[in-house]
Amino acid sequence: QVQLVESGGGLVQAGGSLRLSCAASGSIFSINAMGWYRQAPGKQRELVARITSSGYTNIVDSVKGRFTISRDNAKNMVYLQMNSLKPEDTAVYYCWVPGGSRDYWGQGTQVTVSS
Repeated sequence: QVQLVESGGGLVQAGGSLRLSCAASGSIFSINAMGWYRQAPGKQRELVARITSSGYTNIVDSVKGRFTISRDNAKNMVYLQMNSLKPEDTAVYYCWVPGGSRDYWGQGTQVTVSS
C-alpha cells in the first residue's frame, strides 16, 4: 500500500504560480513513476505530468512550457511547479502512483485560477 498526501493548491489570479507537493509513504520501495492528474468539472481526469525514478518526464502539451514536474527520491516527494496559470487550469489535482496491480491516488487539491 502507498499513501499519498498533496498540498499547495489554492486560488490564484491568471498569470500567477502555484507549487503542488505530494508526500508518499507506505510501500514506497515499489514506487517507480509518480505523477499528477487533474479533473475539471464535467471533464474526465487527465494526466498532466509524470516522472520516473530516473527523472524522465512526460508533460501534456497543454501545459508544456508552463508546468514542471520534479521529485526528491530521498524524501519520497513529487512536485508540480505551475507558472503562467490560466483559468482553464482550474481543476482538482491528484497525485498518482501506478502500482503493479492498482493505481494509488491522493485525496486531491483544488486549484482555482481566476481571470
